[in-house]
Amino acid sequence: MTTQPPHEIVLVAYPGAQQAALHGMADLFAVADERARTHFDRHGPLLRVTTIAEDRRPATAPAVIILPPALSGSPVPETMGGLLAWMRTCHTNGTILAAVCAGTFLLAATGLLDGRPATTHWQSAERLRALYPTIRVDPDRLLVDDGDILTVAGVMSWPDLGLRLIEKLLGPAVMAETARDLLIDPPRRDQRHYRQFVPVLTHGDRAILAVQHWLRTDAAREASVAEMSRVSALGERTFLRRFRRATGIAPREYAQHLRVERARDLLETTVLSLDRIAWEVGYQDVGAFKKLFLRLTGLSPAEYRERFIVRPTS
Repeated sequence: MTTQPPHEIVLVAYPGAQQAALHGMADLFAVADERARTHFDRHGPLLRVTTIAEDRRPATAPAVIILPPALSGSPVPETMGGLLAWMRTCHTNGTILAAVCAGTFLLAATGLLDGRPATTHWQSAERLRALYPTIRVDPDRLLVDDGDILTVAGVMSWPDLGLRLIEKLLGPAVMAETARDLLIDPPRRDQRHYRQFVPVLTHGDRAILAVQHWLRTDAAREASVAEMSRVSALGERTFLRRFRRATGIAPREYAQHLRVERARDLLETTVLSLDRIAWEVGYQDVGAFKKLFLRLTGLSPAEYRERFIVRPTS
């Protein structure tokens, strides 16, 4: 941690973007950077935040690109083709993309949310579904963290997004210190006593990144190593070697982690049966799914749901 360059975070000030969110997120990340310097005994910055106009894009891919909310309706993607193309290129190179409320419409226009879960303000959910029918829109969720793409629902939900990104980039301790200093409730998941799977996306191997992004889509629900190899356009032996070198784990194990991560989400936020959840994440054999879930989380699916389900408040 003491030798790595700072994580670059870009806030996009597109026409109509909410200024309070732009300034608030910049302040939130500044506080987190200060806490991180103390926590890691670092003299230089660990986060560097830049706010750009939609037509003034950096030459290099940042760690994170954030699309803020808007107060006067959704942004118009047709006027921002250059921004969308740049975001797609950055994502291909490992950049995490994030959007708040109406910003999700701009993110959806990149095509990168196709076949993946997302959220937006509940009043806009049906329009998002109509415009982008392949996106799994979940208006009941405040925050959807799909690893390399994050969306949050309301205009004032940017602190939840900021804290989740701080946890990803700097760890849960810095996130908790930042939340405590600013009197913000941390996102619920960050306080749990289990390890969150955070895939490596900054390794620079585009062929492997393409597979990592594909594994988040519905088409990859039951992906085999042969299918992953096909998506990578590499021979299977070459793919296996490069995947492990880039991510630190084998493709099958990586896919298992993603499936269990998705299962945890469904156990927390739905009342779907275990059979249905196993099927949703790509397992026909419920017994095999239970064994995998227990091995990776230390809890059976039933125990996990009892402990972490998000119960409605009365």
